Amino acid sequence: DDRDQETALVKLGQIYANQKNAEKLAEVVRSSRAFMSSTAKAKTAKLIRTLIDFFSSIPGSESTQKQVLEDNIDWARQEKRIFLKQSLETRLVALHLETQSYRPALSLIDGLLKELKRLDDKLILTEVHLLESRVYRGIGNFPKSKAALTSARTAANSIYCPPYLQAQLDLQSGILHAEDKDYKTAYSYFFEVFENLSTNDDPKALTALKYMLLCKIMLNLPEDVTSLLQIKLAARYVQLREVDSMRAVARAHQNRNLAEFEQALKDYREGGCYPPAVTGYAQLTAVTKPELSTDPTIRTHLAALYDTLLEQNLLRIVEPYSVVDIDHVAEVVGQGRAQVEAKLSQMILDKILSGVLDQGRGCLIIFDPQEEDALYGDAIKTIEQVGKVVDSLYAKTVRIA
Repeated sequence: DDRDQETALVKLGQIYANQKNAEKLAEVVRSSRAFMSSTAKAKTAKLIRTLIDFFSSIPGSESTQKQVLEDNIDWARQEKRIFLKQSLETRLVALHLETQSYRPALSLIDGLLKELKRLDDKLILTEVHLLESRVYRGIGNFPKSKAALTSARTAANSIYCPPYLQAQLDLQSGILHAEDKDYKTAYSYFFEVFENLSTNDDPKALTALKYMLLCKIMLNLPEDVTSLLQIKLAARYVQLREVDSMRAVARAHQNRNLAEFEQALKDYREGGCYPPAVTGYAQLTAVTKPELSTDPTIRTHLAALYDTLLEQNLLRIVEPYSVVDIDHVAEVVGQGRAQVEAKLSQMILDKILSGVLDQGRGCLIIFDPQEEDALYGDAIKTIEQVGKVVDSLYAKTVRIA
């Protein structure tokens, strides 16, 4: 009967998923349409989602999964199964986001939002606005990302929002606050997500914990990382490699040691070579494992931290000198000459360092710190006060006249 056929299809899909055979799994999904055409719409949607979920356990199956989703979206459109079509399109947007195919994702989102607003399906509307926020964040358009997140929260406030979806909204809020350097607010969001997911044994709780540790590091509180990992909910994650990587970065930051920071990055790598043209932080993360390189949030903020540590080390090295050879600075800091020269130029332009680079002699000339002359500021304030007195006298003469 129908139940036996459904069970057989699911078991066959599970076998191919265990064998990591994406093509055979795709054939199962295609061949199941004849059966699905004669079953209830709710049962069809559940079966097709179950079969497509099996692709997530097959590495490198993204292109096959996209093709299967597109075929089934066309089939759902022909069969006039609107809710199934929208569900599959939402899944396809998430897959585009995962593979960083932002343009097709935005194109799908535009069409979905028009349909969902007309149907007033708040739950899927919340999911799509959240995906829209993540896509815009991926392309670096933070104002639109924030606007989409606000729309998602507005839609979520008018319905019962499932705990997992609420956690995703809070996670995205934390990420956007972290992009604005508001790490305290970001930390509070990540803590909410961590509590929510860890109590439900969700594996994504680890991501929230890593972001919490990252916030502590970026707030210049690396010593809080140890105490944070001692809370009850974090106990099960303490020995994981992902947490070890953040602990190593925190230790390097606490010691203000660039070499230790670089070593922390190198310790969590797979090995291999990076292109000769790649230098600095990009060079270090070119071969790192997913712990520190694949997550765009961690990668972005660690790059900023690396830059800050490099600045602090350069300032510490050049402080005793009035003229110092650039090669010597590069040797002490353990970086290439070109990178050190470029960083020193940037620091001079940003007025972090008072000096000038002598390209001919290959050295940095450091100027003595100049005391700011308060005479000009005081003179301007005096003139402003005289101006107010003149205006007041003029107003009185007008009244007398």
